[in-house]
Amino acid sequence: MKIGIIGSGHIGGALAKLFTTAGHSVEIANSRGPDSLADLARSTGAKGVTVDEAIAGKDLLVVTIPMKAVPTLAGKFAKLPGSVPVIDTCNYYPRERDGRIAPIEAGLTESESVAQQIGHPTIKAFNNISFKRLAADGRPKGDPQRIALAVSGDDPAQKRIVMDLIDAIGFDAIDNGPLSNSWRHQPGTPGYVSSVPRAEALAQLAAASPSRLPQFTAA
Repeated sequence: MKIGIIGSGHIGGALAKLFTTAGHSVEIANSRGPDSLADLARSTGAKGVTVDEAIAGKDLLVVTIPMKAVPTLAGKFAKLPGSVPVIDTCNYYPRERDGRIAPIEAGLTESESVAQQIGHPTIKAFNNISFKRLAADGRPKGDPQRIALAVSGDDPAQKRIVMDLIDAIGFDAIDNGPLSNSWRHQPGTPGYVSSVPRAEALAQLAAASPSRLPQFTAA
């Protein structure tokens, strides 16, 4: 696949390496421009490009930037076919980084907020694993200690593409239902950065509450 990644932080860098190792063509962009991505390109095999270039002509996209920066992508997905999956890894940290985002405070899930702002459906994945475990802890299919990652989204075909990709890079994928259910793996839930095998991950998703913990709400 031709994959574009918007965001060159820890998760973006880890995914770039995993995807290129799996045989995909990867272009990665950030807000500072391609010149700032030379070292990351060398270490991952991805190509540093502009945001517009990262979006154009791709089979799959990943948005992995701070929630407060998502509005900068408004309008950039206008020409992207609706059939192209867009993975959203973003998490809302209002007190440490993002400030108050009113729709999320009122109950909208983080990925529904991203989808509204970029004007394209999203698939929530890769938001509840640390970058270190994502980069290093993939395991073969069938390994009883293989980490399971929740996937939420409304389009079954797009979700299947994302789940197959997760499987190919060494993790089990759990279908967590529609995007409106993605609160089950948002920050503060039992499954957030716990990195456990399928049975325990399913139990954590089931135990999650839609009520945000105070530390994950705006002060």
